[in-house]
Amino acid sequence: MNIKTRDMILISMFAALTAIGAFIKIPTPIVPFTLQFLFCAYAGIFLGSKHGLYSQVLYVGIGLIGIPIFANGGGPMYILQPTFGYLIGFIICAYIIGKLTENIEKVTAIRILGPVLLGLFFVYLCGVSYLYMIVNLYLGKAMSVKGAIAAGFIPYITSDLILSVLVALTAVAVVPVLKKSGLLNRV
Repeated sequence: MNIKTRDMILISMFAALTAIGAFIKIPTPIVPFTLQFLFCAYAGIFLGSKHGLYSQVLYVGIGLIGIPIFANGGGPMYILQPTFGYLIGFIICAYIIGKLTENIEKVTAIRILGPVLLGLFFVYLCGVSYLYMIVNLYLGKAMSVKGAIAAGFIPYITSDLILSVLVALTAVAVVPVLKKSGLLNRV
């Protein structure tokens, strides 16, 4: 694997931004509302699939080694937290958004919004599934699929859809400038 120093810095920067997004939170009963998805989506758009994925893997890896950069702490036991599935979803999300946006020649809000929404779908698919599994299998509490959706999806989808539109609208302004300056290695 041959990664340039510039790319390492950008990967690290987006891992740090995602960590910062974890601390900008509104506490709720099970899953706190954070800005992690915002930076995860930007990582996919600005870094592309491979480096966007690396940034989120780095973020999750740093948290799992014990540095408390997740919304509710850190450490290897965090994989037993009901919210860990969202972190897995961030990794997939950054890759999907990057893969679907890295070859877009003319950047429009609609062309960016579709991949961002697909990435968000995978965040919720992983997050709600993991929430259901951990609550039922590890915590030993009874939670229905409907209950998992009510706890891990319904309260957050509106704000995440707003963030998705924000990402798409700002990408329309930022991506062409980055391309023109040569800072975005895309088509």
